[in-house]
Amino acid sequence: MGQKVNPHGARVGVIKDWSTRWYADKKNFADNLVSDAKLRKMIKELEFVDDKSKKPVKLYDAGISSIDIERRFDNDKVRVTVTLNVAKPGIVIGANGANIEKIKAAIMKELGAQNAQVILNVQEIKNPDLDAQLVAENIAAQLEKRIGYRRAMKKAMQNATRLGAKGIKVTCGGRLGGAEIARSETYHEGTIPLQ
Repeated sequence: MGQKVNPHGARVGVIKDWSTRWYADKKNFADNLVSDAKLRKMIKELEFVDDKSKKPVKLYDAGISSIDIERRFDNDKVRVTVTLNVAKPGIVIGANGANIEKIKAAIMKELGAQNAQVILNVQEIKNPDLDAQLVAENIAAQLEKRIGYRRAMKKAMQNATRLGAKGIKVTCGGRLGGAEIARSETYHEGTIPLQ
């Protein structure tokens, strides 16, 4: 098996920032780490009913690229700041900020700490077609709707290069086109330096 390590680790502190910011001693470190992972998973899967339209809203549909978590420990209080980087902030905010309160309540419930104060920030991603996470989720959504994998991949590459990406590489794997044997197909365009 190939030993592929995510390049994010090599870039943290140089061109990328930490996705989670807090300091904890040895006995609390593991709990905080697990709590962060559960919080991210819960936010991605969160569903609630919109007050205005009375329709169910999936937070996943807002196009969540990344979730930044910051914890501040002041005496016995914990201040948790969650920043959502999303493509469609309107879904997250809702009418007059009604959805934000529901998300905050869900985060408080997930944290399970009565003395926690939650601050929720929503940042818009201007070009979702240039964000790797959102491009991947878009291709996956198209595959779920039974759109041809080649067409989905090529369209994503076209959109990214049109918006000014220097290079893009897309790999799709599994039983492509309903084939009995799984395989992976890769397409790339432009410059993709490996360092």
